[in-house]
Amino acid sequence: MVSPWLVHLYTASGALFAFLSINLVVQNRYRGAFFWLGMAIIVDASDGVLARKLDVSSRLPWFNGGRLDDIVDYLTYVFVPAFIVWHVPLVPAGWGIVVPFAMLLSSVYGFSRDDAKTSDHFFTGFPSYWNIVVFYLYLAGWSQLSNAGLLLVLAMFVFVPIRYVYPSRMPVLRPLTIALGIIWGVLLILMLWRMPDVPSVIFWMSLIFPAYYLALSLVLNHRRR
Repeated sequence: MVSPWLVHLYTASGALFAFLSINLVVQNRYRGAFFWLGMAIIVDASDGVLARKLDVSSRLPWFNGGRLDDIVDYLTYVFVPAFIVWHVPLVPAGWGIVVPFAMLLSSVYGFSRDDAKTSDHFFTGFPSYWNIVVFYLYLAGWSQLSNAGLLLVLAMFVFVPIRYVYPSRMPVLRPLTIALGIIWGVLLILMLWRMPDVPSVIFWMSLIFPAYYLALSLVLNHRRR
């Protein structure tokens, strides 16, 4: 039987990926930085499955794997992307601290809610997918002002109690969601490989899954209420 500590070590590896990513950001090597954030997403998408399969919580009941996961997620989903926004910079000079601070502060609130992850497999409020948002903004080449506006709006939506789907655990349309998620992951890898010259057709095709995710979340949120 695999030691539960190995599962927790696997989760904790995301902190190392955050360190490696931010090290490349300060060297202006953004493709490498996003690569390590992508590796952290893979870990985050699979560590919970491993933990449940190996019954880690009952075998190591005094160690809080959920808290470890939140710490690592805050680093990889929030802190490093906020640093990228400031370092590139993706927002106007006058907003260089305000926008990252809004991202960091709103996500502190979001992560601290008792119902941040509900028992029926939803996230409450915008689930701090800043790594994905910043990756798209970096590729899109929009104006700094447009970037700032979108990031601030999303920071506000952390406080709006809309329920967003937990993709790997939501039973509704789960096979379709996972299939589309895998295709989306492949497209993200292709975009990362082609950075900074990403074909527009791949860029727009990759937005199909986020649009599906948002639509599914809004429909199920409405039904839930």
